[in-house]
Amino acid sequence: MVIVFNPVAGRRRAHLLWRVLDVLAANGVRLELAETCRAGHAESLTLEAVKRGEPMVVAAGGDGTIAEVANGLMGTSARLGVIPLGTANVLAHELGLPFSPKAVAAALAFGRTTTLWPGLATSTHGNRLFVQMLGVGFDAHVVKRVTFPMKKLLGKGAYVLRSMAEVTRYSYPPIRMRLDEVETQAASVIVSKGRLYGGRFRLATDAVPGEPGFSVVMFDCGGPGAAMMYGAALPLNLLGHAPGVRRVRANRVDFISNEPVPAQTDGDPFGCGVTSVTNARAPIQVVVG
Repeated sequence: MVIVFNPVAGRRRAHLLWRVLDVLAANGVRLELAETCRAGHAESLTLEAVKRGEPMVVAAGGDGTIAEVANGLMGTSARLGVIPLGTANVLAHELGLPFSPKAVAAALAFGRTTTLWPGLATSTHGNRLFVQMLGVGFDAHVVKRVTFPMKKLLGKGAYVLRSMAEVTRYSYPPIRMRLDEVETQAASVIVSKGRLYGGRFRLATDAVPGEPGFSVVMFDCGGPGAAMMYGAALPLNLLGHAPGVRRVRANRVDFISNEPVPAQTDGDPFGCGVTSVTNARAPIQVVVG
């Protein structure tokens, strides 16, 4: 089994990785650890592993690392394993993956899987696979401005503090989009594969991770007051029911705004030129235990 480790994303919880590896090695599992050193490197390492015939590649990092490994697995029969080391670990919570070292090791060794059908975001500067969600608007603006030292020191609290600092600085431009064939507009948008957002907070209750299609959550109210209201509703698991929040199922989302709006995928910045979201060409199998 090949472990693709993002030392940046996993620095705060690297002890979990070493304990998982100790358990696997003690039980005779053959391991190869490959560390990433740049953006996109996890995908390259995964492609090399599947070309050698590896039946499983394990992403040790956050949701962004998982998405890169998933991209490298597209079109293959290799399975995706996860050692959750990120800040929010939304996909791990979504799929009910274990977090304790012994349980993670047991899940990887046992190898039972579930289906995940990722999304594909297209922008003016390229494509990116995502496994949980794409955000366009204020949340992406915040993600862009959260630095690694802040995440290392404060964890998820870094996003709260950055949101408070940016709430009056963001301009909240309207986002025009086409959901399948229906045009609409919102102040912010989250295109979600899963039900959860920002960790274990419920948002898109109609999402189905293992099937094509998306739950598109639109926030009609813009401005600092609305952003603070939505932020307060999130930890109470009320965000999906807050005033001005709509959910629509769609298989394709085209962004048709004239003004570029910031975007993020799985908690990583994705520039300001996202043009569309479609289904990935095939599902992948994720090891759940």
